[in-house]
Amino acid sequence: MTESIANLKPLVGKTAVVTGSSSGIGRAIALDLSRAGATCIIHGRNQARATQAVAALRALGCDAQSMIADLQNPGEQDRLAETAWQQTAGVDIWINNAGADVLTGDAAALSFEEKLQLLWAVDVTATIRLSRNIGRRMRARGNGAIVNIGWDQALQGMAGDSGEMFTAIKGAVQAFTLSLAKSLAPQVRVNCLAPGWIRTAWGDQASDYWQQRASRESLLGRWGTPEDVAAAALFLVSPAAQFITGQTLCVNGGFRAS
Repeated sequence: MTESIANLKPLVGKTAVVTGSSSGIGRAIALDLSRAGATCIIHGRNQARATQAVAALRALGCDAQSMIADLQNPGEQDRLAETAWQQTAGVDIWINNAGADVLTGDAAALSFEEKLQLLWAVDVTATIRLSRNIGRRMRARGNGAIVNIGWDQALQGMAGDSGEMFTAIKGAVQAFTLSLAKSLAPQVRVNCLAPGWIRTAWGDQASDYWQQRASRESLLGRWGTPEDVAAAALFLVSPAAQFITGQTLCVNGGFRAS
């Protein structure tokens, strides 16, 4: 389905920024938007990885460039928004995909409080500040689309440290999305994607318990993929969704309670 929508090239002439798009879900989203005709700005913290992502898109004949910013820093958030808007003569699509990884790598060793602080800075504060900054510009121009990334378990609740952290963080993003959609209507559409169990870096190394749980909690009986999320993102920013705003779309294969 993703390829068929992209082949229609509904985003020709549009410029899209996807934060956290040098790998994983963000990279898959940028790839789909590029295939659909958009000029994409790849954002990340690591220049080498961002450059690789841009090269992969250009190899497919897509127009892409990279911008580096550490979204923990409000000054970097402002710089990213300003640079992206000025260099493209106005962004048409903004997707707040960047999120702190506190499950793998060095951050996995942080305390609960430290993880929560990091998640709040990147997933919540950066999403809010970037959305408001870009959203005001889009509204003044008269059009635009913003998509934020939530989590399906924020609607269900999940026990444990990770569940408590992520439901609070992503629940905040989802609630903010609803209010921003009202603030920016009718010129700008604002929606939220709430992925379920998506096989990213953490999923690749998850224990047998989590492997089985991820499949069991989907009515479709499998993990989701970054491409599944990308297909939904492409739909929400395309003309096919022109009458959709202020919504949270779950991408989880249909949630089945454990």
